[in-house]
Amino acid sequence: MPNPSRIRAVAALASAALLSALLAGCDQGERDGDLTAQKLDWQDCPAPSAAEGGGGAPSPLPGGAKWQCATMKAPLDWSKPKGDTIDLALIRARASGAASKRIGSLVFNFGGPGGSGVTTLPAFGEDYAQLRTRYDLVSFDPRGVGRSAPVECESDAQLDAYFQQDATPDDSAERTQLLDRTKQFNAACEKHSKKILPHVRTTDAARDMDLMRQVLGDAKLHYFGISYGTELGGVYAHLFPRNVGRAVFDAVVDPTQDPEQSSLGQARGFQLALDNFAGDCTSKTTDCPIGDTAQDVKDRIAKLLADLDRKPIPGILPRELTQSDATNGIAQSLYSKDFWEYLTEGLEQAYEGDGRILMLLSDSMNGRNENGEYSNIAAANTAINCSDAKPRYTTADIQQKLPEFRSASALFGDYLAWGMIGCTDWPVAGAADHPDVSAPGAAPILVVGNTGDPATPYEGAKKMVDALGKSVGIELTYRGQGHGAYDSKNKCVQAAVNGYLLDGKVPPAGTVCS
Repeated sequence: MPNPSRIRAVAALASAALLSALLAGCDQGERDGDLTAQKLDWQDCPAPSAAEGGGGAPSPLPGGAKWQCATMKAPLDWSKPKGDTIDLALIRARASGAASKRIGSLVFNFGGPGGSGVTTLPAFGEDYAQLRTRYDLVSFDPRGVGRSAPVECESDAQLDAYFQQDATPDDSAERTQLLDRTKQFNAACEKHSKKILPHVRTTDAARDMDLMRQVLGDAKLHYFGISYGTELGGVYAHLFPRNVGRAVFDAVVDPTQDPEQSSLGQARGFQLALDNFAGDCTSKTTDCPIGDTAQDVKDRIAKLLADLDRKPIPGILPRELTQSDATNGIAQSLYSKDFWEYLTEGLEQAYEGDGRILMLLSDSMNGRNENGEYSNIAAANTAINCSDAKPRYTTADIQQKLPEFRSASALFGDYLAWGMIGCTDWPVAGAADHPDVSAPGAAPILVVGNTGDPATPYEGAKKMVDALGKSVGIELTYRGQGHGAYDSKNKCVQAAVNGYLLDGKVPPAGTVCS
């Protein structure tokens, strides 16, 4: 199974067409000229590529403003800045306010790693209408993602089998099968994407963002990072502290953790979210349809997963809902309180032998659309995580750590522990145990932590603040549910974030929003 750490939404694709696109995106041989002087040719946006998730071209914003897309060239290898280049896909919506009030570009990264900013920004564009009064809203597909020299691994049919495999082996035969299947996935990545794999580290993406800043014509990088985007923003601040403008980190990755600590933290975070979901359902005045008490809700879910381990049920035909699919779908639904009603309905159906809703949720996490096509987020997520993180775990390591993971979460512990096997046979060595985000001299960065966040637990916000350094990280707490805070529509959070990005007003450190 792919490394589930920090996956925000969807997953992977491999095809001959995209391989051709990757090779076409690399200029062969040496080149001359300064990439900071390149001019972007902004045009109406095309429909997203298969690797970006497919679908139609982005609709205009309210008022008729159109999304524009462009391609920026960046070095394939930043240690050879005059060597081969790759094409990076960008998207923007021009500022809606008076030109005299425009601050510059506000660059978004929505996480993953591996999420397409070119498709995600239009999906949430209306949420940032106030920010657009003074900024061009800009996002991009980071290298290895979507249209930006995408990492390719397996075919759609292979990925269907990959995501349905038993991700929590119970005996030596199942452990061997999991390890062999992971090796097969990683070998396919090397076969189809050998040229780009050594160059998709977060440090590479951070250098791309500084080139982007210059090409966009901005003296400083104004930035909004969400989930993994907070790690990318922290690495940028470390490399280019004097170039940091107004920046916000939301749904904050703990930069002090190695993969084991991060996965263990996620086990606790998803368990907390599940506890909150179960408590919310059984506290309502109407009967909770999936249990009489919060513990009963969790016990019935545990029984469902155990039953699915023995015998899957019909899902989206011809596929069956396996234990792995159901666990994945439950995790996806815990990213937002808005999804809890779908989790309730999905569990009701699954108890009656119908796995369609839980499979739809799982497909969303894995990046599979209704036509059976996968985006490349799982491939990119694995490539970036494994290139960033030095540790490699054996099956013996994971078996030793299982009791601690199970203590953190009876439901998600095994799943997240075994997910660490994803990088074991990766063909590129990892860079470090954890990212360096120390940024002395950088402008203040507003760091927003959510107490109910399952994927990036709240404690990571304080760790990020401390790691950024004195007077750089400014912590704001949101007492809420779900992954992230700004998109919760909480007026206190949005006022604080908008006040800083639009007017430069830094809220007092330790501000709490409920």
